[in-house]
Parts: sequence; C-alpha cells; structure tokens
Amino acid sequence: MRASDGAYYVTKAQNNPQHVRVLANEMLATRLGQMLELPMPRVETIEVSQSLIEHTADLRVELAGVSTLCKAGTQLASLYVQDPSDSIVQDYLPENLLEAVRNIRDFACVLVLDRWTCNSDGRQAVFTRKGKPRGKYAATFIDQGYCFNAGEWSFPDSPLRGVYARNCVYKHVAGWNAFEPALTRAEQMDVDDIWRIATAIPPEWYEFDIDGLKRLVEALYRRRPIIRDLIAQFRNSSRNPFPSWTSS
Repeated sequence: MRASDGAYYVTKAQNNPQHVRVLANEMLATRLGQMLELPMPRVETIEVSQSLIEHTADLRVELAGVSTLCKAGTQLASLYVQDPSDSIVQDYLPENLLEAVRNIRDFACVLVLDRWTCNSDGRQAVFTRKGKPRGKYAATFIDQGYCFNAGEWSFPDSPLRGVYARNCVYKHVAGWNAFEPALTRAEQMDVDDIWRIATAIPPEWYEFDIDGLKRLVEALYRRRPIIRDLIAQFRNSSRNPFPSWTSS
C-alpha cells in the first residue's frame, strides 16, 4: 500500500500468525544487514488506523478458516523494492537468469547475516529490473522475521538453516574473500552499534521484555567470533554449496 510519504510499503501487523516479535526481528536484522552493506529494503514504523483496517477488506489475518482484523497501531513497514508502476518484481528466476543476476555475489555476503542471527527460515530474495526487456535482474533480500529463531529469540544453529535454496548462487565462492566486506564488518561491530538499532524498536513489538532484548543484543555480540565456524559448517554439509572453494 502507498503511505503518506508517497512510497509503497509491505506491512506486517502485530497480530500476524507467526509472532509479534517477527516485527522486532525484521527491524533489527534488516538494519544489521544494511550496516553490512547488504541490499535490503528500508524498514520503518507505520501507524495503521482502525478506520483504514475496517474499510479495507484485505487487512485481515486469515487462519484456519477464521478471519481476524489486523491490529491497529504501530506496525512494521518494509519499503517495496521498486516502484510498481515501472518495474518488474519476481520471487523466482530460472537458473540461467539467476546466474546472471547483477549482484549475485551478495548471496554469499548475506550468509554472514543469516548465520550470525540464526535465521531459521530459508533465505528469501526478490529480483527486480526496470521494464527493459533485456535488462539484468538485481536481488534484494527480504523477510528477516525468522532471524533469532522467530519468536523464540534463541540460536539453535544448524548447517542448512538460513541458506538460499539453490546452490548456483554460491558458485563464485572460492574462499573467505567472497564474504567481504560483510564478514569483517560483522566481526568488528561494536555492541553500541547493535544497541542503537535495538533501542529504536517499539517495545510492544517484543512484548515490553526489556531483559529479553538485552539478552538478545548480548548474544549477538558474543556470536561474532563464531560466524566463520557457522559458515564452515554449511561449507562442509552434504549440500557441498561451494564447489569452487578447494583450499583447506
């Protein structure tokens, strides 16, 4: 929907069926990703009025045959990746187009964020290009709601969590340089940088659990030195995602 600033946003409601904390996760993980120079849409808070909800049929949560009005108040808004009037947006590309994505190397860099934050969902991306018929697509990484294990705020690390479903996006990975500059930026991030993002999250998005937020920030800071180990676990998994990486 178009907001009062004229831009288009995808909005997640507090009473979504996943968990209210996925709004906090989206803001924290997306802004961490932007600090790592990853292509992610800007996230903001947005006020959604009761009147708008009551007069908009699509603002409903449909679950198990039951329709519930979205909750009014402060929700999360994720900037739509391109102006829908003059751009093409796809959530799937055939392999020949996927391998030609302009910023395909960013799939390795976003792995840094997903391993660090224990994204318990597969890596989600959308692909955009202007209306030119022969233009290349660019990837934008969306949907960080299941970082920190969704509403659990825990870190059950597993080699195949938080990775993209198709190995061809990792063909270029031949060593640790493929993950730069995101890897070094994550490893060197100061706890105050994480806190600056965390304190901007509306408290109702994490149920006013200040102690829980503190534990989450401290866990993120402690996990920085193990990011390489977590990537190595994926490298050594049965998927063999980095066939070009042959050195020890």
